[in-house]
Amino acid sequence: MSEPGWLPLQLVSEGNKVPFSKGLLATTLTATGLPPERAFVVAMDVERHLSQRPDRDIPVDQLRQEVEVCLAEIEGDRYLRRYRLWNRLAREDKPVVVLIGGATGVGKSTIAARVADRLGVIRIISTDSIREVMRAFFSESLMPAIHHSSYEAGRGVRIPLGSGFDSHVVGFMEQVDVVNVGVLAILDRAIKERTSMVVEGVHMVPGMLASAGVRERMSEVLLLQMVVAVNDAALHRGHFLVREQETSGRRAIARYLKGFDEIRRIQDFILERAEAEGTLVVNNVSIDDTVNLVVDALYGVIDKTEEGNGAGE
Repeated sequence: MSEPGWLPLQLVSEGNKVPFSKGLLATTLTATGLPPERAFVVAMDVERHLSQRPDRDIPVDQLRQEVEVCLAEIEGDRYLRRYRLWNRLAREDKPVVVLIGGATGVGKSTIAARVADRLGVIRIISTDSIREVMRAFFSESLMPAIHHSSYEAGRGVRIPLGSGFDSHVVGFMEQVDVVNVGVLAILDRAIKERTSMVVEGVHMVPGMLASAGVRERMSEVLLLQMVVAVNDAALHRGHFLVREQETSGRRAIARYLKGFDEIRRIQDFILERAEAEGTLVVNNVSIDDTVNLVVDALYGVIDKTEEGNGAGE
């Protein structure tokens, strides 16, 4: 219970007050790349310092100053610099867009959720969801490419192919081209609304998201495109078993294993495109390590943007 006369800490901004929350502060600090447990330690230290003040109303600017002091003392200059950069992006209202591609079963959705949570991004879009919506509007006879899973898209190829073509890859490319119409519409809206988001899905193939209008406006967002892969075939197979167990059998392993060779060929194709486009590729051996690599890569993009703008500390 609270002591008599005890008043909670209140954050003040433009005459408005909200209760201080070390939990919310810790969540904010994870955007610097700090693991949640370390971010919470910093947030607790900030709360301790603020509680020693006679005034219970804390201006937001003073909170940031206190966070910077505690962050520097506990975690060092690296995370202090990242905290300042992240706040600068917020002040400039520059949205963050992370595009995560990769073949079926490499862990894209899990990584997307973890990255979004770490960055405080609330909007996650799956390209499979876009495909499902498009399927509702376009019949299989009109648009066959979207009526099959990515690794079974070869079934939708209706034109004769020569022996030098892989029907699964050709069908997959057709599907990517169609789904990207929806992806581009979502990105265009995110740019207009200044909304940060994570887009994940097999259809995020480097070099295939082509639209002059959206591409010109990408300078208005902080963009990181990456590909998740699982290089070890046995580990990749194991992902499907875990997926089946986590979904109580709703995503049966037999179907994926039957198409496993096609899934691996699509991964090879995506990796070829990533190499050609100079896109970041992360071998997903450990989810925690992969998430850390993604956050580090994002700050690499921020640093390049800062250098391009001639900004310094």
